Amino acid sequence: MAGLPVPVRGVRVAFQYICCGPFARLTADFEPPGDGDEPDIVNTVPDELLPAEYLPAIRAGLLEGLDGVAARVRITDGRHHEVDSSEYGFKMAGRMAGRAALVGAGLLPPEEAEQLPKVTWPGKPALTDDRGRRPGT
Repeated sequence: MAGLPVPVRGVRVAFQYICCGPFARLTADFEPPGDGDEPDIVNTVPDELLPAEYLPAIRAGLLEGLDGVAARVRITDGRHHEVDSSEYGFKMAGRMAGRAALVGAGLLPPEEAEQLPKVTWPGKPALTDDRGRRPGT
């Protein structure tokens, strides 16, 4: 299993449909793996902000998004909604965060960022120029 080659910090996901539906917010830091090849995922967010019941879904999404790349992941912030949050929403948020980490680390091409409009991270490739146009158009 390959490991994440460089840190990607401050990956923020705001997953929500308009007005209702799955709601999930999380922020995570991704680091190169430690001694083992297995992903290491740690949550530092209080339970009242990110209930523990969603952690298995986040983990499953992160593993899917990282696509076999080992990394140390620290979840640093998160929010849920009493009515609209679900395991599905947090799994999707985890998947998007994992994919963003791969783009940020250079393991996926920058164009992949276009598939992650609900995710931000430092150094995210611009999807539009200062006039709102896609680069090259």
